Amino acid sequence: MFTGIIQSKGKVVERKGLRLVVRAPLARARVGDSVAVNGVCLTIVKSTGSSKARLLGFDLSQETLDRTTMGEWKPGRTVNVEPALRAGDPMGGHMVQGHVDGVGRVEARRDEKGWSHITFSFPSVMRDFFVDKGSVSIDGISLTLLNPKKGRFGVAVIPHTDQVTTLGEVRPGDPVNLEADVMAKQVATLIKGRRRW
Repeated sequence: MFTGIIQSKGKVVERKGLRLVVRAPLARARVGDSVAVNGVCLTIVKSTGSSKARLLGFDLSQETLDRTTMGEWKPGRTVNVEPALRAGDPMGGHMVQGHVDGVGRVEARRDEKGWSHITFSFPSVMRDFFVDKGSVSIDGISLTLLNPKKGRFGVAVIPHTDQVTTLGEVRPGDPVNLEADVMAKQVATLIKGRRRW
């Protein structure tokens, strides 16, 4: 479980076949630990280096490559990194599982003084999970949905979030990993199930 509050940014060192290596400044990163990389929950299979420049190795599945943006990643790409939540850690964002529901795209970006407004498209299978002022994870970042309709939604981003996450680098056309709020998914699934009966 994660919160969507990004701990650090990292760099892709290698993404070849089903192997991913990321360099990130993580204080805790042991083999077997879960880490969210751009919102995708992965298990560390190799960890070397210091907390300032740790190399983290991950094994990927074809399912992960098919359902996320990872298949397009190349060395040098900046990624958001968050270690798994531990008991007693502050819950600053919302409950994020690291299970990507779909890939969206940046549709538009408007930078104002003091904040940015970014519009994203989303796949139709996620339509029932989005409500105005609900939660969404975009590349692992916990954000608030604004006016979701007709396959699009917006978010308002403060300068701090732009600086400490990859959102400061996104431009129209860029793909992003999307995860809907887990509670919204559960409720929508239960309602649909009852309608079938």
